[in-house]
Amino acid sequence: MQTRKLLNWWQALTPLARYLALALLAPLLVLNGWAVAAIFNYFHSLIVILVGASVLAFLLSYPVSWLENHGAKREQVAILVFLLALSILLALGVTLFPLALTQAQQLVARLPDLIDSGRSQLMILNEKAEGVGLPINLDALASQINDRVKGQLQSIAGQALNLAVITVTSILDFLLTMVLTFYLLQHGGELWQSLVEWLPPKFRAPFSKTVRLSFQNFFITQLILSTCMASALIPTFLWLKVPFGLLFGLTIGIMALIPFGGSVGIALITSLVSLQDVSMGVRVLIAALIVQQILENIIAPRILGSFTGLNPVWILISVLTGARVGGLLGVIVAVPCAVVIKSIINAIRPPVLNLDTEDSALEEIAIPIKPEKSSEIENNNSLGIS
Repeated sequence: MQTRKLLNWWQALTPLARYLALALLAPLLVLNGWAVAAIFNYFHSLIVILVGASVLAFLLSYPVSWLENHGAKREQVAILVFLLALSILLALGVTLFPLALTQAQQLVARLPDLIDSGRSQLMILNEKAEGVGLPINLDALASQINDRVKGQLQSIAGQALNLAVITVTSILDFLLTMVLTFYLLQHGGELWQSLVEWLPPKFRAPFSKTVRLSFQNFFITQLILSTCMASALIPTFLWLKVPFGLLFGLTIGIMALIPFGGSVGIALITSLVSLQDVSMGVRVLIAALIVQQILENIIAPRILGSFTGLNPVWILISVLTGARVGGLLGVIVAVPCAVVIKSIINAIRPPVLNLDTEDSALEEIAIPIKPEKSSEIENNNSLGIS
């Protein structure tokens, strides 16, 4: 009803009044957006910790709820599940992370050699193109790539000087995230209910269900796909004797957590390997594409299917917006947040069927005139005129 009144008010305005209303509304939206961005930047670290802890607690709440439904006490089960998850994270951090970090350092050290190798391959390709008669000049492209990549390497080396400060800050953030995850795992339901109570009563249950299903379907599916991707690519790359196979397989698996991230990771890793050996890069590309297609076309539909209901363009826009607003964590939570926003808009938007029902109601109210009566009326009108 309120939406109908607002629509009637908007239609009653003159075109000039509509332009003035939009002109007054646009600066207010810009100011509000600037204020929200300033507040977000000020509390950025706190928001990242809170969102990360909320996501972890949300994922861990499912085994806790399952064990609780089978007769276990929530407090004890929450402690057990939290310690088990923390042990898994620490085990991965102790085993895989040092190896991946070592390979990353070796890769950074070998990047200048890889760049020179890629440049020489471009020069060979240029000579072959000139021999065939193709009007292609790759000398300028090779020099530009060489200069830009070396500039990026210098910036990376400069940032590496602050590695100790970054490491200490990351450890503190990790500890705070784990502590907050533990408390949310025990009292997250009460906190969520207190937040949902601010909504109108008729929106509380649908909103909670939409948020739960959106985040549940997205995160569980992406975690399964990411784990399967990394688990399949790491031994495949090691079997193919790909240099830095552990690092490359782990990188593609982590990037698979993000929509379109797996494809970007495959393209990036293929490009890096092709700088040293083109044939090895082709084998890496074929192996990664086979694994990706198997996961996305066979395993993913069985796990989930299509749940977002979003156009791929909107998914890409939401991912880019999340990257701009919240960095890596914003990219991870962008798609489920977009699904929730879409559901809210569909809920508050007046349904299109209302116009059809109103037209049908008007047709039912209108009294149809029979053909006999209409002919009599026309005859009477003609007699009156004559």
